[in-house]
Amino acid sequence: MLGFLLLGALAVSSAHAVETSKPNIMWIVAEDLSAHFGCFGEKAIATPNLDQLATKGTRFSHAFVTGPICSISRSAMITGMYQTSIGAQHHRSGRGTLKINLPKEVVPVPTLFQQAGYHTSNCAFPQIAKGKTDYNFEFNPKIYDGNDWANRKKDQPFFTQIQLNGGKYREGKNWDGLVLKELGKPTDPNSPLIKLPPYYPNDPVIRNDWAAYLDTIRLTDKLLGQLIERLKNENVYDNTIIFFWTDHGISHARGKQFLYEEGIHVPLVVHGPKVASNKVRDDLVEHIDITASSLAFAGIPIPESMQGKNIFANDYKPREFVFSARDRADETVEHIRSARSENFKYIRNYLNERPHLQPNGYKDGKQILIRMKELFNQGKLDPIQSQIYATKRPKEELYDLRNDPWEIKNLASDEKYTAELERHRKALADWEIRTNDLGRIPESEAQYDSDMAEYLGPKKGASKNAILLKNIEQMKQWAKEGK
Repeated sequence: MLGFLLLGALAVSSAHAVETSKPNIMWIVAEDLSAHFGCFGEKAIATPNLDQLATKGTRFSHAFVTGPICSISRSAMITGMYQTSIGAQHHRSGRGTLKINLPKEVVPVPTLFQQAGYHTSNCAFPQIAKGKTDYNFEFNPKIYDGNDWANRKKDQPFFTQIQLNGGKYREGKNWDGLVLKELGKPTDPNSPLIKLPPYYPNDPVIRNDWAAYLDTIRLTDKLLGQLIERLKNENVYDNTIIFFWTDHGISHARGKQFLYEEGIHVPLVVHGPKVASNKVRDDLVEHIDITASSLAFAGIPIPESMQGKNIFANDYKPREFVFSARDRADETVEHIRSARSENFKYIRNYLNERPHLQPNGYKDGKQILIRMKELFNQGKLDPIQSQIYATKRPKEELYDLRNDPWEIKNLASDEKYTAELERHRKALADWEIRTNDLGRIPESEAQYDSDMAEYLGPKKGASKNAILLKNIEQMKQWAKEGK
């Protein structure tokens, strides 16, 4: 059974079973998943482990990432800073000869835990291998003491990041076999309980992918259960504060890479000592708040420069807005910002002369988008489903999330919503200035070329590189045209 072999082989000594005076901090971060868990309202599948964790802890119904792509989300996560404030806003940046360095006052959070006497680890579970460190800046790998908290000293508290493949599991070659082995049988794609968003057609390819996506959530929930079981077996569960969330939303047409709810709204559950039981919080939080809150639980001072907030503080004041940013993803140049309030979402498309779905080698190769494009070319998509194939985008989008949770009807030009439009427009403009949004300055061609030289390579193969080179040429041509 996946993962359970670890419980015996990697169990710590009895000396480690003694609870430390300081709480352990565990971050469980799954990839490419939106909030389609039972405790967040999903009916098509069962997720008993997260549901139970939520029942015994605090569930946040309105948690958002500051960026809808893995490396920018993780760069923000590990610093407690908006990626746009530290120069980490472009996906897979600083990988080539031109590097990106953090501002002097910004220290990766594992370092702060180390300085406070914590053992730090970053673990890809269940393999117990090195976890993801795809941060868009230079850092010392020694911020992590290892891959497993089992290797800490006697009575030493630990801070650990657990990385789960989440939605990426369905991209694996042996996905069907893994489902049968770990889940018994796959989710029925024709189940009436599967409710596709209205901007996706009710097509077999789409439904099959969505069912597979739900199965990745089931597998994620199973792995969560194994992690909890290990903590209990080591007698550290009661002294461990667990944060569970995802790096961004589902990898679909309007999810990953975009600032719609599908891309930035994520599940967040917190459990442990000093965390309220069976509590649901509806206030707006950002995933960089997890960083600040973790430090506070450990009794570590939160740096004054950190933009994340301790959302468990007695004097915590809920955010009126949460902000997200999308910039370059691999070869695809973009500049989108959003400001979300309790009831409205405002999106600013700075490169609105470009098509909604710009060419992107990573995303264009996904089966769902291949099928969507086929249906569009055949005239089989309705106007709502065809929106993603617009050759231009509006400069501004405004959605009433109470009445339009799928963000279909753009109200930016509706005079009845002028006040809300101006309120959100001002909030975003103020945020860009207040946080020194570096995305306002276009990435230099030298930096782009440096990163693209690293991104291209023999591992991708000649055909994939040919696609990427064509896309790179297109990006540069649009830039010359002022688009």
